[in-house]
Amino acid sequence: MITGEIKNKIDGIWTTLWTEGNTNPLTNIEQLTYLIFNKSLDEMELNKENEATFLGLEYHGIFSEMPADFNAIQQEHWPTVRWTQFKNLPAQEMYEVMVNTIFPFIKSLGGREDSAFSKYMKDAIFQINKPATLQKVVSVLDSISMDDRDTQGDVYEYLLSKLQTAGTNGQFRTPRHIINMIVELMKPTPEDTIIDPAMGSAGFLVSASEYLRKNHKDLFLVQGLNDHFHKGMFYGNDMDTTMLRIGAMNMMMHGVDEPNIEYRDSLSEDNKETEKYTLVLANPPFKGSLDYEAVSNDLLKVAKTKKTELLFLSLILRVLKPGGRAAVIVPDGVLFGSSKAHKALRKEIIDNHKLEAIISMPSGVFKPYAGVSTGIMIFTKTGTGGTDDVWFYDMKGDGYSLDDKRIPIAVNDIDDIIARFGNLVGETDRKRIEQSFFVPVDEVREQGYDLSINKYKEIAYDEISFKSPKEIIEDLELLEEEIKIGFRDLKDLLKG
Repeated sequence: MITGEIKNKIDGIWTTLWTEGNTNPLTNIEQLTYLIFNKSLDEMELNKENEATFLGLEYHGIFSEMPADFNAIQQEHWPTVRWTQFKNLPAQEMYEVMVNTIFPFIKSLGGREDSAFSKYMKDAIFQINKPATLQKVVSVLDSISMDDRDTQGDVYEYLLSKLQTAGTNGQFRTPRHIINMIVELMKPTPEDTIIDPAMGSAGFLVSASEYLRKNHKDLFLVQGLNDHFHKGMFYGNDMDTTMLRIGAMNMMMHGVDEPNIEYRDSLSEDNKETEKYTLVLANPPFKGSLDYEAVSNDLLKVAKTKKTELLFLSLILRVLKPGGRAAVIVPDGVLFGSSKAHKALRKEIIDNHKLEAIISMPSGVFKPYAGVSTGIMIFTKTGTGGTDDVWFYDMKGDGYSLDDKRIPIAVNDIDDIIARFGNLVGETDRKRIEQSFFVPVDEVREQGYDLSINKYKEIAYDEISFKSPKEIIEDLELLEEEIKIGFRDLKDLLKG
């Protein structure tokens, strides 16, 4: 977790950028990304150089040779591009080195044009325009040790949280604790191939990578699995190049060398992917509406609809391999909507695949930016059915108040959800008055494939006993007599 001291330093940087005219949170995160990357790149190279020196080996790193296409100014700046030299430059010189040499160098990552970061850096612009501001920011960043990947990742996650508090641009992240809960529920394996078709800042992919580092440490000792982790496991699509840059850097900051991140409209005809992934983790756009012409035809076969939340479910079924799993956040309307498209999608998942769980989340989870109630659908692609009993959970709280302030509170069902989903055998005898319970698939069909938890949950009413009318009248008469006595005593006092 990020410490109070580091948090205060990042907040200080944010204030500096804000007060000096840089008020777009997305732009500010981008600019800080470039500086953090330059710092991290130098630290990684120093570690490798020290290791090589200790072992008596020759090492040719990214700074070993100046790029051949550097012009005269860039050649002059080359000795100061490494953070250890760059951070000590005077403000004006620091700015010139950054704009003319370091930034172009970062954009190509030393010639690695095929990397996800390089691919989406081509049209990037460095926008900290005041030398004094740049020097202030560099000074603060230099005081934050990012030698270990955890601190580096936490710093970046905290920067991304500024998107939530800023509330502009429509770029709102799924809360990190909700992402982590979903990843814990799905338990990614070293053999998985994972995609988020609407990735944003790559929060789901980052969380999955962290889960694997924590629970499958041995994967890095197996060459094939290690290569798969860095090059073939993580996929993400988005239509915002800024978010692609941020997402790519987020993955790299968390130790994934070459994530497969693409500029792509996942729902369009251009996306031809079929049966490619074993795990989908996603919070697709809720309120979008597309013209039929803009949507891949095969997605309309399951349910003819313009609603993006339904189209993404069709897409997920298409891109999953048989046996592949998905955990998807959907608005409540997906669970109980009465249109033909809503029913067709639910029927498809329930009858032709295996719906495992519906976790109902309270409406405040996405506040202050959206008050819509949501649920998590967990299912497995089978193509042959398999839904037996559907597990429902009624989440009351996620550890934060459900108002716009979202301050920490004690009510938190996340650990209980993870524990119960991990032991569904122990859920079979749960009553419907409890927070979690099973519903037989035949009953779901009888209810028109309605997946709203309120359709099945029972409410236990406490029996309340009241006094009889006669007793109530007697009590009122007694009270009236006491009031009369009080008035008489008050009159006596006034006479005296």
